Amino acid sequence: MVFSIALRILGDRFLAEETAQDVFLELHAKLDELDSDDHVLNWLRRATVHRSIDRIRQRERRPEVVTDPGELPELAVEAAPGDPLLSRQIRQLVASLPETPRAVIVMRYQEDMTPEEIAAALSMPVATVKSHLRRTLQLLREKMARVLH
Repeated sequence: MVFSIALRILGDRFLAEETAQDVFLELHAKLDELDSDDHVLNWLRRATVHRSIDRIRQRERRPEVVTDPGELPELAVEAAPGDPLLSRQIRQLVASLPETPRAVIVMRYQEDMTPEEIAAALSMPVATVKSHLRRTLQLLREKMARVLH
């Protein structure tokens, strides 16, 4: 799950692996503070999204490591049947989104998190999450319509 979220947000297998390792090292240090399996799961999701966004920001500050977001590697994990992000075109469109809307879309449709869970993970109001979802889905529909025509 951690690698898959990082890969979908970053679009770079090497950076996703590094991010997953960082998250698990941080988890090891914080394990005593986490009360339950659900707490660990929520913490992992939140930490992965935040570390992935940090990596994106690092890439922006150091353009020599920027990769083409249009060239996503194949998924290393088995995707669930009917996963709406399986289509290569959709994956490319999602990869082209700014970091926060991309994280919201990945958490909602890959991780099947509710807007309330996403809001808690990203420390933002639920209304903001819903706004990101609505605007981003509309944008993706428009871009997909242009691709198909």
